[in-house]
This record gives sequence, structure tokens and C-alpha cells, in this order.
Amino acid sequence: MTQAGDVTQAAGLAGFVLMRAAAGEAEILTLAVDPQHRRQGVGRALVDAGLAAALAVPCAQVFLEVADTNTAAKRLYASLGFAAVGRRVAYYADGPGAPADALVLRWHAGSV
Repeated sequence: MTQAGDVTQAAGLAGFVLMRAAAGEAEILTLAVDPQHRRQGVGRALVDAGLAAALAVPCAQVFLEVADTNTAAKRLYASLGFAAVGRRVAYYADGPGAPADALVLRWHAGSV
């Protein structure tokens, strides 16, 4: 069941998306999927719900940041029409190694 940006399974919460909107733009602040529910379409359903909510506000653009090292997330966002518009160097502390860059992605209404 999808309700207000969360995906709920019989056993509990499978994931959530946190967004904000202002001045005709929206931003995905956090997207999280329980590890047991990954690769089952939960992330896609959450982002789809978020994009629908953004269009209803209405917002023509949605932004987010993703670690350049997060291949699965980058693939998901690209499949939904997000494109890189910027980079934040050494933005994420990625464990004991060197920090990871953040890619700034943008989705524009009508891009898919």
C-alpha cells in the first residue's frame, strides 16, 4: 500500500521518502528502503509517489543529491529521468576512506 510517500508491507515499514517543496521546486531529502525490501520496486514506488506529489503542488523540477559511489541509486534515478546538473566534491564521509562526491541530480516535468 502506498500512502503519502511511504510504502507499507504487512510486516511493517518497507521504506520512506522525505521531500520539501518551495517556489515551484522540490527536493528529495532522504530516500530509505529497508535492506530486506531492496530490489523489489520499493524505491521506485517511493520516488514515483514523490514525483506525483511534486507535480500536484505544482513543482516543475525535483532535485536530489546522491553519492557518486551509490551505483544502484544512480541507476534508479537515471531510469526515472533524473540527470546530473552538478557535483559536490568530498560531500559524503564514506567510511574510513576518502569522502565520496555527491552528484546533484534534477528531474524536470516531462523528462520521462
